[in-house]
Amino acid sequence: MTAPTPTDSAPAGLAARRLTLGAQYLIAAVFLALGGWALFAPASVIDLAVTEPYRDSSFLARFTMACFGAQAVLFGLMALAVRWSARGFAVFAVLLLPFFGFNYWFHYEVPVLTSIGMLDFAGNVTMLACALVGWRAALREERA
Repeated sequence: MTAPTPTDSAPAGLAARRLTLGAQYLIAAVFLALGGWALFAPASVIDLAVTEPYRDSSFLARFTMACFGAQAVLFGLMALAVRWSARGFAVFAVLLLPFFGFNYWFHYEVPVLTSIGMLDFAGNVTMLACALVGWRAALREERA
């Protein structure tokens, strides 16, 4: 058996890179979509995602929601601009876990979020899955 040459691992490395970028771009898309909604239509987010007892249409509530959206858009743009390593995907996955507790608490225990507000939960599930796929692909890419 002969030793593999650098070109033998190139197809595997390229496939891993495509998976890594796809996972990274999908994470960015979640931040850009939900963050963009909060940034550009904060009143809509409040009306659709927050239950009536907790809904507030004041300027400060809309301003705060828009600021939240701006931070999400900023992170989404950064997710597109930097190259994520296996460690970056793993750290992101771990740091995402408390947000599942937030979603549970503010939908089931203190019903602040409507079913539309649980789009945040769907985004978190999507990003966690992407982080795990990206982590595995980045490990393969780094070893290739």
